Amino acid sequence: MKVCFPVLENQGLESQVHGHFGSAPGFVVVDINTNELTSINNSDKIHEHGACNPVAGLGGHHVDAIVVGGIGGGALHKLNSVGIRAFQTQGGTIAENIALFRADGLPEYMPGHTCGGHSHSGGCSH
Repeated sequence: MKVCFPVLENQGLESQVHGHFGSAPGFVVVDINTNELTSINNSDKIHEHGACNPVAGLGGHHVDAIVVGGIGGGALHKLNSVGIRAFQTQGGTIAENIALFRADGLPEYMPGHTCGGHSHSGGCSH
């Protein structure tokens, strides 16, 4: 299973998970079966709120899930429509969130429980 994490800076498993999917400069994808890491530049990071195309942002890379601090309803719908599930980070590093993911400790985003806009720091402004 491949899990994608938006990051400001790729520091491998010690990368901090970014607060919002669409505005992250890049992603780190972790194959949780092999522990292989793949770095992806976000090719869709410049867009108006609500115009995120997260599948395009992944640049053709296949992922099964994303873990993020916040995501808009439109982006969630687009991801879910191609079979990608979204989970809410519990803060910290990719490594910490992988451990939580494996233990079913990350809540899944559901329609209606998504980000309502961006704050000045790039995170959600619920």
